[in-house]
This record gives sequence, C-alpha cells and structure tokens, in this order.
Amino acid sequence: MPKQKTNRAAAKRVRVTKNGKLKRGRPGRRHLLSVKSTKRKRKLRTKGQISAPDALKIKKLLCLR
Repeated sequence: MPKQKTNRAAAKRVRVTKNGKLKRGRPGRRHLLSVKSTKRKRKLRTKGQISAPDALKIKKLLCLR
C-alpha cells in the first residue's frame, strides 16, 4: 500500500501546535490595507484556532489522523 500524501494547500495554510491543535492566519490581510484601521489590522495579526469539527477534516488532509 502506498504512503498517503499530505494535501499541500492545507499544509501551507495551517500550523499544528505542540498540543495538536490547529492554528490559522486570519483572512483580510493581503491588500487594501490603507482602508482598514490600525486597530483592525492589529487584530488581523493574531492567529485563530480552527474549530473541532473542522479540525478533524483538516487533520485528515494533513495525514495526522
């Protein structure tokens, strides 16, 4: 049986923490930044966590489960 391949698109967007949780960047940081307030851009810098039901699907894509 061949090895499973990691979905590279998912791997580039998600990081796995030490405890096995998944964290992701927030959308809205790519362009049109001059329109957004400094406070809003600062909030977009923080990493978000992926909810448990979605995390199961993404872990399958990353071959973690």
